[in-house]
Amino acid sequence: MSEDNARQPGFAWGGPPATGRIRLEPEDFAVNEVLGHEPDGQGEHLWLWVAKRERNTVDVAADLARAAGVHIRQVGFAGLKDRNAVTRQYFSIHLPGTDSPDWSQWRIDGVTIESASRSSRKIKRGRLRGNRFELVVRELEGDLGALEERLAAVRDHGVPNGFGEQRFGGNNIARALALFRGEMRRKPSKIKRGFYLSAARSLVFNHVLDERIRRGDWNRLIDGDLAMLDGSRSFFAADPDDPDQVRRCAEQDIHPSGPLPGQGDSPAEGEAAEIENRQFEAHRELVEGLAKFGMKQERRPLRMRVGDLEWSFPEERTLKLVFSLGTGSYATSVLRELVDYE
Repeated sequence: MSEDNARQPGFAWGGPPATGRIRLEPEDFAVNEVLGHEPDGQGEHLWLWVAKRERNTVDVAADLARAAGVHIRQVGFAGLKDRNAVTRQYFSIHLPGTDSPDWSQWRIDGVTIESASRSSRKIKRGRLRGNRFELVVRELEGDLGALEERLAAVRDHGVPNGFGEQRFGGNNIARALALFRGEMRRKPSKIKRGFYLSAARSLVFNHVLDERIRRGDWNRLIDGDLAMLDGSRSFFAADPDDPDQVRRCAEQDIHPSGPLPGQGDSPAEGEAAEIENRQFEAHRELVEGLAKFGMKQERRPLRMRVGDLEWSFPEERTLKLVFSLGTGSYATSVLRELVDYE
């Protein structure tokens, strides 16, 4: 991978055994957000369960703010969802001291408000458990027997937790470098700057993950690794010689992790640190720029569990997938291990 053309790390299982097309219709890519908590029924915030078709989350938040007559800052949501899809997620609107508006009369293009309830808290960015996906792959070609074997491997062993192409947004790496070099003609907005910084650290992570895939240890603990609990941001120093940790890793209860660069040194040690430092050195300008702009170093699992994976072939040359992923993981990272898709 190169800085200018980095998208995804290598394949874990030797490349996809089939080809197909996705998103031929928005309904072929359906996403239901899983917050992990529900509105409590009273308070200053109106929670709306919203279905969106071919609409992105930020634009819908702005439309909801206009409909409610409030500033966009008073609208909360947990995660950004794909535009070319049918997605469902919660939005919250802060309405202190006022009754709920008649939201049933709002007419917003591509949006259906399916239910509403009051709550004592705002929905905050990133505070979600994950997403439930229902995907359809059409014009399927290839070795269906090998595809079923791959599906079973993905169900039982997970896939690399790389950042998807959408994280890089075409030119976000070039814009991050321009930001770090002071070459931008105008100061970017806080949101755009966040996109550039996120792309930069995602690129470095993907390079670390790519090296671990090539080594064959992206899904097992090595010397100096930091292990992360499945579904948690917490991590601890791993011992690859501990039979219990080896078992837990094989069962996907814990995962090896990689760096999201920022201020400070990586807490990894030994062999794991050597890999990370090698990529830090190869992408020094990005790593130093992230630290300069105040990003805090974090960890991300190298592997994602693909929860409750089910598959079927409802029509000829058609594959339907249903599965759950934790927050921050990409459905396209699952798809690419199965199908070479357009």
